[in-house]
Amino acid sequence: MKKFNLIFIIAVAIGLAGCQSKVQYGDATEVETVNENFGSTDLQAITAKMVDSMLSFPPVVAMTAKDRPVIFVDKIKNKTSEHIDTESVTDSISNKLLRSGKFRFIDMTKVDTVRKQLDYQNNAGMVDPSTAINFGRQIGAQYMLYGNLSSIVKQDGSTKDVYYKMTMRLMDLETGLIEWSDEKEIRKTKSKSFLGM
Repeated sequence: MKKFNLIFIIAVAIGLAGCQSKVQYGDATEVETVNENFGSTDLQAITAKMVDSMLSFPPVVAMTAKDRPVIFVDKIKNKTSEHIDTESVTDSISNKLLRSGKFRFIDMTKVDTVRKQLDYQNNAGMVDPSTAINFGRQIGAQYMLYGNLSSIVKQDGSTKDVYYKMTMRLMDLETGLIEWSDEKEIRKTKSKSFLGM
């Protein structure tokens, strides 16, 4: 009986030792190919392509040569069949454009919060009127940047093909004209061996 207990304890100890996990940091820009789903490498590729395209487009170069136009970025719409954090894509594009020094931004996701703060400052009776920010002083956006992320998924036996397409447009809000548009395509293929690996 003691021999059985000893073997059982050793087996459990070996099993627990084999279940330990290891966490380590990696390079955030390294190519990630865990599976065929939209991942960090795709986000980085799309962001870089869209920002570089927009900043190098001759009409955009001309409009930002002497001025920093005010734009707002609408949340990228996810038209794929998978859950993708398109807010992260939107944020990355906004950050890169803002850091270029060519544009100024209005954050439309915070309009209600700003409205509440301005209402508090002007109507609560708790803020010194000489320091309260007045209503109607904000600057309106001149341009809107928006886009869609779509995908086509095909599977034939052990092979799965996933095609992603990101399309973005820059619209002049006064005229409704599209000043810039581009797209980035990504294709991923996953094949299983006959062993299912």
